Amino acid sequence: MPLTMVSEGTKAILKSIDGGHQMRGRLAALGLLPGTELEVIQNSGHGPFVVSVRGSRIVIGRGMAQRMEVDE
Repeated sequence: MPLTMVSEGTKAILKSIDGGHQMRGRLAALGLLPGTELEVIQNSGHGPFVVSVRGSRIVIGRGMAQRMEVDE
């Protein structure tokens, strides 16, 4: 399921990123690689999407989050 479907306060495992080399590289630089556990901090249905990865909070765009596949 896409990351945008995960509720606030829920942990998930990033499975894949449906994007080009540049997008995957940018997310990798932020620590978002397949197999990484993350927790959704903010998912209000609009606006920025906030996740916690290894103790750091990361803000990503909703379009980018839509292209990230996760398992809860």
